[in-house]
Amino acid sequence: MAPTKASRGKAPKSHHDSGRTMKRKRGQEDLTSLIQRVEDLDLKATIKNFSDLPLSEPTADGLSASHFKVMTDIQQRAITSALKGRDILGAAKTGSGKTLAFLVPILENLYRKQWTEYDGLGALILAPTRELAIQIFEVLRKVGRYHAFSAGLVIGGKSLREEQDRLGKMNILVCTPGRILQHLDQTAMFETNNLQLLVMDEADRILDMGFQKSVDAIIDHLPKGRQTMLFSATQTKKVSDLARLSLKEPDCRFGYTVNSSTTLRRHSPSSQKLDTLWSFIRANLKSKTVVFLSSGKQVRFVYESLRHLQPGIPLMHLHGRQKQGGRLDITTKFSSSQHAVLFATDVAARGLDFPAVDWVIQMDCPEDADTYIHRVGRTARYERVGRAVLFLDPSEEKGFLKRLEQKKVPIERINIKANKQQNIAHLLQNMCFKDPELKYLGQKAFISYAKSIYVQKDKETFNIKELALEDYATSLGLPGAPRIKFIKGDDTKERKNASWKMAHLSSGSEDEDADADEDEPKKEKKDEKQVRTRYDRMFDRRNQDVLAGHYQKLINDDGTMIATHTGNGAEDADEDADFLSVKRRFEAGDEQLGKGATDSEDSEPETKTKIVKLDGQDPLVIDSKRREKLLKSKKKLLKFKGKGTKLVYDEDGNAHEVYEMEDEEQFAARGDAKAQRERFVAEEAERTRRADIDDKEVVREKKREKKEKRKARERALAEAEAAEDDDEGGFQLPYIPFKDPMESASESEREDSRPSKKSRVSFADSDEDRPSKSKKSKAAEPKIETLQDLEALASGLLG
Repeated sequence: MAPTKASRGKAPKSHHDSGRTMKRKRGQEDLTSLIQRVEDLDLKATIKNFSDLPLSEPTADGLSASHFKVMTDIQQRAITSALKGRDILGAAKTGSGKTLAFLVPILENLYRKQWTEYDGLGALILAPTRELAIQIFEVLRKVGRYHAFSAGLVIGGKSLREEQDRLGKMNILVCTPGRILQHLDQTAMFETNNLQLLVMDEADRILDMGFQKSVDAIIDHLPKGRQTMLFSATQTKKVSDLARLSLKEPDCRFGYTVNSSTTLRRHSPSSQKLDTLWSFIRANLKSKTVVFLSSGKQVRFVYESLRHLQPGIPLMHLHGRQKQGGRLDITTKFSSSQHAVLFATDVAARGLDFPAVDWVIQMDCPEDADTYIHRVGRTARYERVGRAVLFLDPSEEKGFLKRLEQKKVPIERINIKANKQQNIAHLLQNMCFKDPELKYLGQKAFISYAKSIYVQKDKETFNIKELALEDYATSLGLPGAPRIKFIKGDDTKERKNASWKMAHLSSGSEDEDADADEDEPKKEKKDEKQVRTRYDRMFDRRNQDVLAGHYQKLINDDGTMIATHTGNGAEDADEDADFLSVKRRFEAGDEQLGKGATDSEDSEPETKTKIVKLDGQDPLVIDSKRREKLLKSKKKLLKFKGKGTKLVYDEDGNAHEVYEMEDEEQFAARGDAKAQRERFVAEEAERTRRADIDDKEVVREKKREKKEKRKARERALAEAEAAEDDDEGGFQLPYIPFKDPMESASESEREDSRPSKKSRVSFADSDEDRPSKSKKSKAAEPKIETLQDLEALASGLLG
C-alpha cells in the first residue's frame, strides 16, 4: 500500500507545543486573577499571615522556604498599601521587619508587570552603609529565590569596569548612594527611564551622612512616574522635606519605640570609662555585646589594648576605615558567634541585624537622641529581650537626659559597686611604655575623642572645657595629655579679642592687684620685658593738650616763644624744659641767613621739598615727613593716582586695552563700509608685509649669530688641540743631520739647498748668529776651477 502524501502547508502542532501553549495560557489566567485580587484588597482589613496576602506563587514559596509566616505591624500596614502602587513613608522601631516591608512589594509589582531583563532596571534600593546593603541583598536572595529576576549589589570596593558590564542587565539593584551616582554619570548603558520603584532604607541616616546632594542628583535621574518608599526608625526634618518633594500622598506613618526592655545609664567620668568597660566585660563573659564609641581611632585603641589584656572572650572591631572584605568577614563572624564583644562606631548603628545581642554599651555619649535609639536597636530584635547601658560624663548628664525625655525614652540610673570595679590604668601605662605603636594609637584616640566632643552642635550637652582631659589621658595609659591645636586656637582668639583697657587695668598698682580676682593676671615686674602696644604708649604720654609740631615753631615779633600750652606743675616744667626750645632764630626777611644758618650740631635738618610726577596726574609735592612716608605705601598713593585701565593679553603675550565696540553712527561717519573694508585690508596687508620683513631679518640675524658661534667653537677647539700638542711634545732634542765626510761637495750643497721638514733647533747659537756662520763656512771652502784644484782637494782629503 502506497504511503499517503503529506498535506501541503503548515505541519500539525506537536503535543509539546500544545502543552507549552496551555501552560502559557494558565499562567496568564493566574496573573489576571492575581491582579484582580490585589485590586479587591481591603486596606482596612487586618491581615496577620503572609499566606492571606494576594501574592504570587514564587514569592509565597520564597517566604515559606525562609520561614517567614507571621507579619509584623509595619509589614501589615506597608505591604498592603504598596501592593496597590501607593507611596510609603514608614517609621517603625528597629528590628521590626522593615526589609520585608519593601522587598515583597518590589517582587510582586515587577512580577505582575511581567518584568524581564530586556525591560531594564525596575527597582532601586538605597542604603546608607555597605553592611546594610549586603544584609538587604541577602534577604532578597532568600525571598526571591524562585523568581526569574536578576539582582545586583553595587556598593563600591570592586572594579568599576566589572560593574559597568553587568549593570545594564539587572532588574533590581541594592546600592549605596555614592556608587550608584557614579554609574548614573559614567556608565553609558545604564538607563533608569523605565524605573518602577525607588526605596530608601534608613532615609534619615542617608541624609545625615552627607548624601543629601547625592540623593538629590539620583532623584533627578529617575522618572517622575515611579513608586517611592521611604523607611526609617526615626523621622527628621530632612526626611519630611524629602518626602514632601518625592512622595505623592504617602499612605503610611508609624511611631517608633525603644526595643530594649531595660535602658540603664551609668554616671561615670571620662577617666573611669575604660575601667568600667573592662570590669563589665569580665563580669559578662557568657554574653554577646556591642560597644559603641565615637571614632574609629578610639575603636582601634580600645580593641588593641583590651586584646593584649586577654579578657577571656573573643574581641572584634568594626569601623569605616577597614576594607570592605574585612568588614564583611567581621559582621559575618560576629553574627555567627555565641559569645563575643564587638567594638564599633556608628557604622554598625543602623539597620544591621546581629542575632541574639544581649548588651549594647554606649561608651561615648551619642550626638543626639535618634542616634541613641538606633544604637540601642541592635539588641531586642524582633520581639526579643535586650538591655542597654549608657556611660555619661557629669558634664553631659543634664543636657542629654533632657533630650531623651523629649523622645519619651525610659531610662534609669545604676551605680557599680566599688569592690567589683578593676583599675587597668597602670597596665595600660606599662603597655604604652613598652609598645610605642600602642602609645601612638592612644594619642590619636585621645585627640579624636576631644575633637568629637568639640564639633558637636549641642553645646548644652557637650562642653570640652568641662571635661577632665588630663585624667582621661591618664586612664588611657598616656604620660600626659597630647596637645590639642583647636582648643589652643580658641583660647588665643579670646585673648586677642580681649579689651586693651582691661589688660591695662590689670597691670595697675599693687592696691588694684589686691582687690582683683584670682583669675586676673597680676602686674609684671618692672625689670621683665612686656609687650607694649601703641595704645599703651599713647596713654602714657604727657601734655596731651600740646598743639601740633608746626605750632611749636611759632615765635613773637620780639623773638620770644608763643605760649601754646599750659603748665602741668613744676615737675613737668623741669622735666620738659627743653620740650619747646628754640633751636635757631633769625629776623624775618633774612632769607639767606635762614637758609645757611647752622647754629650747632643739634639743629634739626629741614625737610627738603620734592616734587614727584605721577602718571597722568598733577605732581605731588613732598614737603613733610608724612608725605615721605606716603611714598612708601602703594595703597595710600592710589588716591593720588587716576583710575587704571584694564589690559588684556593676546595669544602672543602682548598687552593691550580692552577692545570696545564702536557705535554705528561713528562708524558711518568715517565713510562707506566697503571703502573702510578695503582700506582696512590694505593696512593689514601692509602691516603683514612689514612684519614679514622684520621676521626674515630676525631669522637672518639668528642664522648669523649661530654661524659666528659655530666658528668661535671651532676656533676654540683648534686652539685647545694645539695647546695639547705643545704639552705632549715637551722639550725636543735639536735635529742635527749626519754628514758623511766622503760625500761629494755637490751632494752636500744639494742637501743644504733642500728645505728641511722639521725646524732645526740650536741651544748654543741664536737665529741671528746662524747666517754669519754659514757665510764663514762658505768663504773657507776653496773654489774649484781647474783640474789642479780638483787634484789638490783630493790629495788633501786622502792625506
